[in-house]
Amino acid sequence: MKFTWSKHCLQFKTPSGTSRGVLNDKDSWLIQMTIDGKTGIGECSIIDGLSPESPEIVEDILEEIPRYIHKGKDFLLQHYSTSPAMQFALEMAFSGLESSHPLLHFDTAFVHDQQMIPINGLIWMSDVESMMTQLEQKLNLGFSCIKIKVGALDFASECKLLASIRKRYQDTDVELRVDANGAFQTNEVMQKLEQLSKYNIHSIEQPIAPGQWDEMAAICNQSPIPIALDEELIGVHSENIKADLLQHIKPQYIILKPSLVGGWQGADQWVSIAEKQSIGWWATSALESNIGLNAIAQWLSTKEISMPQGLGTGGLFTNNIDTPLYISGQHLGFDRVKLQDLNLK
Repeated sequence: MKFTWSKHCLQFKTPSGTSRGVLNDKDSWLIQMTIDGKTGIGECSIIDGLSPESPEIVEDILEEIPRYIHKGKDFLLQHYSTSPAMQFALEMAFSGLESSHPLLHFDTAFVHDQQMIPINGLIWMSDVESMMTQLEQKLNLGFSCIKIKVGALDFASECKLLASIRKRYQDTDVELRVDANGAFQTNEVMQKLEQLSKYNIHSIEQPIAPGQWDEMAAICNQSPIPIALDEELIGVHSENIKADLLQHIKPQYIILKPSLVGGWQGADQWVSIAEKQSIGWWATSALESNIGLNAIAQWLSTKEISMPQGLGTGGLFTNNIDTPLYISGQHLGFDRVKLQDLNLK
């Protein structure tokens, strides 16, 4: 088998603000496996400072893989069990080798353009006026579920924005999700959640920093807004510890980013545990290119999903990679006809 890789630095169309800073670009690595005339393509996508892997670790692993690739997928997934983005890339590439096309992973109605996936619109952190403009653009495109990142502006300004939204749009018109990325302090979080609850918030992602199980459990028990765990899931590899974490914290939802939780295999395990504990879930991208986004969407299309997913990130970059994915209104689709024209071999 031949194994090659290349780095692809994705460039944001406009700087994108989070509570961890402003993103202008992000690193991804594309891997390619070729054997007997067939090709598999995968993407290793990391968010610096959030992903367990650093760029240096990723490239060390990529240089090492040819020594082990003859041992097969199962060995590689286990060998790189602490590198979730690499696990996801390997899953994609091996799946492409076994398929009729490198970008086909699951035979579902979605890949035959007979089913679409509902998605939310994402509002990046900026000044209040810019965020309101983003919101109006999303609503004009047909989105009814909006995710807003909070934690970077002063809290009063963020509440002012939410109040302005609710003054114009009821929760029956626009579902609001907020994402704190762990920005709130434990001594202030309940006060902030009480204030946010005035705006009919669907859920808030990761209100405090991960690793504080007791504090997060208390928040989930007392919060007037449903809590969704996100960063809390990163770095948890053992099935038993995953079950213990959810049983202890008892969140209302979990957010699955395959590049951060070990690809399809890791995400499937979280879904199984969550559903046994009656915990809701949805998936989002970790700012992958369309290669990774396509793999997440196809995996989601094998599930029974009842709420919008966080897969509307493909249009963020100036130099994304062309795939059959397309957005129509608030849905993500797959253009089967376009697949044959891409000629990814």
